[in-house]
Amino acid sequence: MTSSCRTALRSAIAVVALFAGTQGALAELSDRTVVVATEGAFPPYNMTRPNGDLYGYEIDIMNEVAKRAGFKLEMIAQAWDGMIQGLIDGKYDAIADGVTITAKRQEVVDFSLNYTTGGSTFVVMNDSGLTLPMQDIDADLDDSASIDPAVDAVAEALKGKTVGVQQATIQSAFLEKYLTDKGVTIRTYPNNPDVYQDLMVGRLDAGISSIANVSAFLKKNEGEATATGPIFAGGVMGQGSGIAVQKGDTELQEGIDAALRDMVADGTLEAMSVKWFGLVLSPTKY
Repeated sequence: MTSSCRTALRSAIAVVALFAGTQGALAELSDRTVVVATEGAFPPYNMTRPNGDLYGYEIDIMNEVAKRAGFKLEMIAQAWDGMIQGLIDGKYDAIADGVTITAKRQEVVDFSLNYTTGGSTFVVMNDSGLTLPMQDIDADLDDSASIDPAVDAVAEALKGKTVGVQQATIQSAFLEKYLTDKGVTIRTYPNNPDVYQDLMVGRLDAGISSIANVSAFLKKNEGEATATGPIFAGGVMGQGSGIAVQKGDTELQEGIDAALRDMVADGTLEAMSVKWFGLVLSPTKY
């Protein structure tokens, strides 16, 4: 057998083994009811109808993932504060709540592949007269040459002002790390709708959230608010949102990953992103 033939054979065996492993995981998942926690208050990722039903981008994703992976799905609403601890304690099997993949979180939970590509920015009301510099410039928190000028410029514009943010999020971690010692007042809230409410009535000068969440707010309040300043990613901002599962639950993680790969390959995930955000915020390949 030639060297090239041996290489081709090894590759074929590896593919078959991977396929068999994935099929085995999916077969085992068919016997499971997977309980997934979400907030129900983070539009358009997840929202709650007046009758209590959950809907949104992540609810669509989880329904499709469950169908492709073969497990029974139960989604429940939980407050964001303490949600990850609830997963660690075994109160549910997974979280789909715009949870950004960060190194710190990966110490205590495992993540699926990302289903959004990440990035956060500031938002202001148009009548505030406030505009942050470096509009739409990508600022990589892993690159000091990129982040230092962006932070300095934003800090100067926000000095003496109040910025609202949802507590225990990557955005709050960003503000605490980069802006608290630069004369910027940080005010935390249990959820993003509360941030936007105070922003709209003038109790805040600016808010900060994910690009996707800010886009949903701007769409709902067209002509009244504006995204402003750099787009921050990397570092404490993480690498996009993934479905969090309990540490060591390889069966569920692999089943979700297989479904997400299929959804990216056939365009389903992209279509869901366009439906809920009006733009493509999902990965186009893995």
